[in-house]
Amino acid sequence: MTGAVIVGASLGGLRVAEGLRAAGYEDRIRLVGAETHRPYDRPPLSKDILTGGKEPSDIIFRSDEELTAKGIELVVETSALGLDVANRRVQTTAGDLEFEDLVVATGARARQLPGSEDLDGVHTIRTLDDAESIRESLRRGSRVVVVGAGFIGAEVAGAARALGLEVTVVEAMDHPLERAVGREAGAACASLHIENGTTLICGVGVDRLTGDDAVQSVVLADGRQLDADLVVVGIGVQPNVEWLDGSGVDISNGVLCDERLGAAPGIYAVGDIARWANPRYGETMRIEHWTTTVEQAAVVAHNVANPGSPRECDAIPYFWSDQYGHRIQFAGRATEAELVEIGCRPDVAAYLALYRRGDTFVGALAIDGTVALMQLRGRLMSGADDFEEVREFAESLGGSNA
Repeated sequence: MTGAVIVGASLGGLRVAEGLRAAGYEDRIRLVGAETHRPYDRPPLSKDILTGGKEPSDIIFRSDEELTAKGIELVVETSALGLDVANRRVQTTAGDLEFEDLVVATGARARQLPGSEDLDGVHTIRTLDDAESIRESLRRGSRVVVVGAGFIGAEVAGAARALGLEVTVVEAMDHPLERAVGREAGAACASLHIENGTTLICGVGVDRLTGDDAVQSVVLADGRQLDADLVVVGIGVQPNVEWLDGSGVDISNGVLCDERLGAAPGIYAVGDIARWANPRYGETMRIEHWTTTVEQAAVVAHNVANPGSPRECDAIPYFWSDQYGHRIQFAGRATEAELVEIGCRPDVAAYLALYRRGDTFVGALAIDGTVALMQLRGRLMSGADDFEEVREFAESLGGSNA
């Protein structure tokens, strides 16, 4: 009985495995992960794990006993090397695994600064081991430079400031999170860094790092030099698709999938690696967000267990980020959209904005406005897209005095 093989033992892979059992799937399930750890929650890595608010044991999703009780075979310290579609086999470092259904959930890895690979004190943060190594450096009182003011970089900066350390954040764009939320909202996010004592340098890139064995400084493109004992690089990720090269699966910018997250007959993808045809937007997209992974995993589990009645994945992008004790949330899409700020009472949100394309409501952003944002996200999910109607609704939540 070959059953299902799920390559990637993080959130997406685990949710597919558990979803299969919940859907009545009775065949064998093998969940294969490259790390030594059982599946764990990644969002706390750049926050609570760094500050000591949580220990590694606190973020483990399931015990060995819980996995065994569900009939899920966890295979750790095993990396995928190749895929033979015709013969239904995955080549791994532990030998070949035959499958009837395959789910690709190998995620992505953090991009590195060129030339930084051999310097001590330079880190990316993607795994639990990464987070533990950075935490040890923070505890030694390092001078911290964070390269990249995206979600990960901002969260690391917030954690380091919470520990009382001197922190500088360097961002090549003019504002933090500019690609994700636009210039105006990026400026609002920048204020969080400034108000909390972080030095924020935007609009300039990194030229090089100095140091013999360990990093000593970060040299910017404009010649400025920042002393550093610890450099954390948060400049995006790269999908882990190399092992699929030559398999016939399209691996341009992730694994190309149809509306049902199928990459080939009986082969699916979920999570950061999946670039799928989202029927809600009529375009392919690859979304690196926790919530999207959960939604995709539910669709794939259903489709594997119920091949006669497959579902499509029409997820709306949604993310949250905890920075300096504040929660930033976004739902929808900001690409080619106009931002309209909404006045709000302090008890509703510190900042609330809507995004429009012409007369169409396409997204919303809130800082410390969880209830308001969730209601606006609900509007997106229900298909309510008349901008003026949604604007009136938003203003009724937050007032219109801004």
